[in-house]
Amino acid sequence: MSETADRYRRRADAFERKVVAVRPDQWANPSPCEKWTARQVVRHILDMHAVMLRPLGRSLSPAPSVDEDPLAAFRAARADVEAILDDPALAGQECDTPSGRVTAEQHIDQVVSEDLPMHGWDLARATGQDDTIDPEDVERAWAAMKALPAELVEKFRTPGAFGPDVEVFGPEVKVEEGASPQDRLLAFIGRDPRWRP
Repeated sequence: MSETADRYRRRADAFERKVVAVRPDQWANPSPCEKWTARQVVRHILDMHAVMLRPLGRSLSPAPSVDEDPLAAFRAARADVEAILDDPALAGQECDTPSGRVTAEQHIDQVVSEDLPMHGWDLARATGQDDTIDPEDVERAWAAMKALPAELVEKFRTPGAFGPDVEVFGPEVKVEEGASPQDRLLAFIGRDPRWRP
């Protein structure tokens, strides 16, 4: 198994644990993503899994909807992505993405795998769970953010730049001097680390 597949599985496991811990009465809770409830955070993650499959001519396998069973929906979507990561021919297939031509494995690693810890924080914060992001993921994401060219960061902050209703980053949030690495990362992508439902 590749390092990319290992990383995806570890992150998907952490996200899945958060989905499992959501009580039925919490799915309509607001999340730190201004327009989304807890359920909509999971729906976004499923949508991004579908986006990873599209360049390979695939789509999500039949499964319960997020409205019916968020956990079953997530488990089915992650199985679809893991099937790509576990098949060297599929993982190595090149595809066109908004970031240029990359392998399917790289696309998964750079997009949906990176999304899981951040949106895991959203889901945890919305439902009163432990919202600590793995320090390794924080460090890796922070290094990636700091390496982004300023014009790309600006594009990420521009609503609709990657399609209708797509917003990658929100406006940067100010945090105090000496904020934790996790809080600095969240603030950079437009989350308020102090947000509470």
